[in-house]
Amino acid sequence: MVESRRDRLRAATMREISETARRILVDQGPEAVTLRAIARDMGMTAPALYRYFDSHGELLRHLVGDIFTELTEELHRDIKTVPDGDLSGKFLAASRCFRRWSLGHRREYALLFGAPLPGFGHKEQADFAEECARRFGRTFLALFLELWHKRRFPVPPDEEIDPGLREQLRRYRDEALAVDLPLGVIQQFLQCWVRLQGGVSLEVFGHLDFALDDPEPIFELTMIEIGQGLGLEYSPPR
Repeated sequence: MVESRRDRLRAATMREISETARRILVDQGPEAVTLRAIARDMGMTAPALYRYFDSHGELLRHLVGDIFTELTEELHRDIKTVPDGDLSGKFLAASRCFRRWSLGHRREYALLFGAPLPGFGHKEQADFAEECARRFGRTFLALFLELWHKRRFPVPPDEEIDPGLREQLRRYRDEALAVDLPLGVIQQFLQCWVRLQGGVSLEVFGHLDFALDDPEPIFELTMIEIGQGLGLEYSPPR
């Protein structure tokens, strides 16, 4: 199907709105990202923006989707620099890329991983932002699955997992991931993500400044510990 000129102009205007919203976010913070401020920057009226986005919340979710897409593309670029068979190198490349991007885009990171946007995560409001967020998450999940299928790492049997946690893991595996894996693998995946994203968040939001001027060595220690649990080989950053 050939895209019409009107469709192209509409898509270009939506991109400009998203770019303007991001520039305001970076320069002034999330509270400044209002329809009025965006319209003023673009030389439009605030009501005119409603021809492209139904609400302020929809605009923010579109911006979230764009930023998730950028981050995911950077992850894939870094992963592709590692030879196919080097799973340890792929994990390290993805993790270091995530940290580097996050530190270089602190306000964007806060929008993605700070307080959830209204309606974000509800099935009835699944949209562009949700799909972009899932694609980001599948990047790490794909590495995890590749490792599990090629090199099984130790995981607890299902019956040894805390019953309350076991049911949550089963629901997450069956409904969100739709994969056929032992619950111990899902638990290990979440534990690794909590350590990676939790450590990066502490650094991005300045919660390690009380003790550290340069938290990178702590991050690398975390990479060593995660790798040991997965049977991965550690190599220091170049």
